[in-house]
Formats: sequence, C-alpha cells, structure tokens
Amino acid sequence: MSRIEGRFAALAAAGRKALIPYITAGDPSLEVTLALMHELAAAGADVIELGVPFSDPQADGPTIQRAAERALARGSSLRGILDTVGAFRQRDSTTPVVLMGYVNPVEAMGYATFTARAADAGVDGVLLVDLPPEESRAFVDMLASAGLDPIYLLSPTTTEARIGEIAKLARGYVYYVSLTGVTGAKHLQVGDVSARMTLLRKHLRVPIGVGFGIRDAQSACAIARVADAVVIGSRIVEEIEGSLPGQETINVGAFVREIRQALDADADAAPGTAAAVAPATSRA
Repeated sequence: MSRIEGRFAALAAAGRKALIPYITAGDPSLEVTLALMHELAAAGADVIELGVPFSDPQADGPTIQRAAERALARGSSLRGILDTVGAFRQRDSTTPVVLMGYVNPVEAMGYATFTARAADAGVDGVLLVDLPPEESRAFVDMLASAGLDPIYLLSPTTTEARIGEIAKLARGYVYYVSLTGVTGAKHLQVGDVSARMTLLRKHLRVPIGVGFGIRDAQSACAIARVADAVVIGSRIVEEIEGSLPGQETINVGAFVREIRQALDADADAAPGTAAAVAPATSRA
C-alpha cells in the first residue's frame, strides 16, 4: 500500500476528508518551499501537491503563472525540487507528496531518470497535466515499478468512456477539476460537482479530490460533503504572494489550519446539519 493509499484509508476509517494544499516549488525560493511543506503537514495537510514550475503553464490562471515565473527566476528546477523533497523526507516520512506539472521538464530529464530520482527522493505520486492516458501507459508502468502513483485530472467535460479509461490507470486518487477554465476561478458550483460524483463513482475505485474554485472554509466544507478530498491551490499561492518576506509560513499555516478545523468540525456535525463555519481570515 502506498503512502497515499494508506492516508486515504486512515481518513476513511476516521470519517474524515483529505485536505490537499498546493504550492509552487521555488516560490519564493526552494528554502521557503521546504519550510512551507513542513508547515503544511503540521497544519493538517493530508497530501501535499508540489507544483513543478514551467514556462508555459496552460492549465493555470494568473496567480499560479506568476508563482511559476517567480520560481523560475529564482532558479527552481526539477532536480532542485527533487532534492527539496528528499530534504523534507529527512524529517517527515509519512506525509504523501505529489509532484504536479507538465511533461516538458520530465521529458528533458528523461522518464526513466525522473522516475528513479523521484522514488529515491520520496515522491509518492505524479500528475502531469498534459500527458493524456492514451500516451501515458508506458510511463504508468514505469511509475508502478518504482512504487509511484499516477494521478489523473478529470473535468466536467470528460466523457464517460474516457473516465473508464482513466479508471484503469489511476492510482492514489484522481483530481476532479470542478469547472472548465484555469486555476483560480471563483465560480464554484457545488451542485454541479455533486451531480458529477455519481457518474465518477460508477467507474472509479480510487478517492476523488476536487479542486479549482475552493477559496475558503465554506466552499471547502461544501465540497468535502460530496468528495473524498479538497484541493486548494490558487488561494494558498495568493497567501504566499501577498506575504512579507519571512511571513509566508506563518500566513499559510494559519489559513490551512482554519480549513482543517472547519473540515473536521463539519465532519463531526450531526447528519443533515452543517457546522458553523467562520469566513477565512485575511493575511497578516
């Protein structure tokens, strides 16, 4: 059982939902990224999605694009990111880490080299936004041989046939994009997500995480009631972007703790009721 599978199994047994925060590796530096990873774990993150910056992030909105630009300008690289994961593993051997990004940096390193180095560093899963299932079977086999989980994206426009194909390959969890468009969108429709879950669960045997448009405790709890995990990216990256130097971990930690507490309180609420959820606090 992989670290990701083990974490979701433990959460299911406890009646809890997973919280999966995303940060861009190297924003504002890899040193701060390492500190942020430890803070995210301490604040209640169940899985950490670590974005690999790329110069043409097609699926990302302005917030994460700016983060990628800042990270690349500071010299962030795939090799440096893997080294950062390795440093994280020196103190944390339990929190799953998923690398999320695009094919080009992996191709530049070489699929076999990347897989070996990722496994050695302690990476648990890989999500490449622009690697479709039709072209990823060999890579999936490579990941599996190294004990890494292939994570796939699904969207409101994914056909049922394609869902079935992804179900054959996905391990760990799938990431359902709650709306069409790019990261950072703010028009989340929970009813649409809930309706889509029925079709997804018909085919999938892995947990379903939902992201895009989740920006506060209220929207996180609403999604957690219908999904297995809540993924928050742009809102956390905004917290980093708006923080004074040296305050990033403090502000991100406070925000993630608030979300974690809200999710747990909501899970403890009586069936058919929702716990009172306070709005997310603004950054310091």
